[in-house]
This record gives sequence, structure tokens and C-alpha cells, in this order.
Amino acid sequence: MIPKEVLQKVRQIEIRTRRIVDSVMSGEYHSAFKGRGMEFSEVRQYMDGDDVRTIDWNVTARMGSPYIKKYIEERELTVMLVVDASSSGNFGSINKFKGEMAVELCSLLAFSAIRNNDRVGLVIFTSDIEVYIPPRKGKNHVLRVIRELLYFQPKHKGTDIGNALKFLNQVQTKTSVVFLVSDFISANFETPLRVAAKRHDLVAISITDPREESIPRVGLIELEDAETGESILFDTRDKKSLAIYRREIGRRREKLDELMRTTGVDEIRVSTDTGYVTPIVKFFRNREKILR
Repeated sequence: MIPKEVLQKVRQIEIRTRRIVDSVMSGEYHSAFKGRGMEFSEVRQYMDGDDVRTIDWNVTARMGSPYIKKYIEERELTVMLVVDASSSGNFGSINKFKGEMAVELCSLLAFSAIRNNDRVGLVIFTSDIEVYIPPRKGKNHVLRVIRELLYFQPKHKGTDIGNALKFLNQVQTKTSVVFLVSDFISANFETPLRVAAKRHDLVAISITDPREESIPRVGLIELEDAETGESILFDTRDKKSLAIYRREIGRRREKLDELMRTTGVDEIRVSTDTGYVTPIVKFFRNREKILR
């Protein structure tokens, strides 16, 4: 039996997410991703203006008059949500934690997918693979995915994006749309990212918090690494220390930008202080323009 409070929370997420899908994202998701190709539908008699290259010569010879093949887009997709549940997600200085934002935006993507009759699967990872739900269709399946995201308790604190991508490539051999949701505070995942980007339509969703990039000058503070437990004292009034901190943050951002560019991975940036709907819709619309 699922506790009543769990069902209520899932229901709240469902109502809020479906409202956004219906009012804001109608058609955006569908237009942003290509189907798997063209599927034969039927034959019909040739009409003036039809492309002669579509003539079915076997049927034409049998019927004594020209017939053409009709095709429809094989729209059905598989969408994989690969979600970072490491301890660095338990941070947020404005509206919500990074981990909470990850759950909500994954719910939005999942409901957008099932509205288009696509399959949805889930991988939750830390320094290990913690949860794998194979892709399936249907509302009940998506609600299970959301329940798992909402109430999952990780066994590990660290992050290993490379391991998660290797696992994805093992279990998902067919080309899929993959949303990799993380703050990307991880190392040594460049090669697995390149491999996954060649096999799948990979979209990185990076979640940040403004306090990770800009620390207020409030004096001496203690900073703790949520994943390792290591802590340091940091004097926010020291201009030299602040300059070093900002420089390192900038370098990490530049390195990630370069990696995404060279691997051809699209990136959606979201922040806990600005929300996720506008960046996702903007990305979908830009994708649509490119695919036209």
C-alpha cells in the first residue's frame, strides 16, 4: 500500500505539471524531436502533382494504372530520464533545492512524452546506479516514475555521470531521447558523454543555484562539500579569495560549455531562482526551428 501523503504529493505534482503541459507546452515537445523515420501506410492512385519517385511499380503493373506509396512519420519515441540524485542536489538558497527542481522538470518532460504516446524510462544515479525503470507507456507508468523520483532515498552521496551514461548505453541499445539532469559537479565523464551523444539524442539539463556562483560578503563562513563531508572556513570579505573562487567557477563553466559544444550535446540551463518552464519551452522552440 502506498501511503496517503505520498499519493497526495504525486497528485499535486501531476495537476501542476499537466496544467503546464496543456497550457504552455502543447505542441512544443512534439515538434522538437524527430520520429524514428517514415513508415509505409498505404497505396493510392497517382494524381497530378504527385512525386513520380513514390510510384509503386508492382501495384501499378498489376492494376494497369499508376499507384503511389503513402508514408507517415513513425512518431513513437523512447524518452529516458537520467537523473542525478547525489547529495549536492540537497542545496538551494532561493525557492527550492536543486533536487526538487529536478523532480518537477522531469515530471513535466514525462507528461509531455506520454501525451505524445511515447515511452518513458528512468535511471537514478549517484556514484552508483540506484534505480532503473525500463521505458513504458501510459499515465500509470509515469506516475510510478514520479513517485520514485519524489521519495527515493539514495544509498550513496557521490556523483558518477560517466558510470550512469555507460549503464544507459548498455540497457538502451536503440536510439532514444535522453535528458541528462544534473548539476554536473562530476569528473571524468567526457568519453561516455561522447559515446552516448553519438548513439542517442542527448540533452543535458544543468541545474544551478545562484549561491554556487556568487557568495555574499558576510564575513567568515563554513563551506561543506555535501558529497564528501569535507569543510573549510572561507572569509567572504577577502577579495583575493573571492576572486579565486569566481575564477574557478568560471573555468568549470567554460569547460562544460566546451564539452557540450564539441560533443554536439544540447544544453538547457535552469536555476533555482528563475524556474525551469521558460528555458525548456525556449529550447523546444529553438529545436523546432532547426528541424524545419
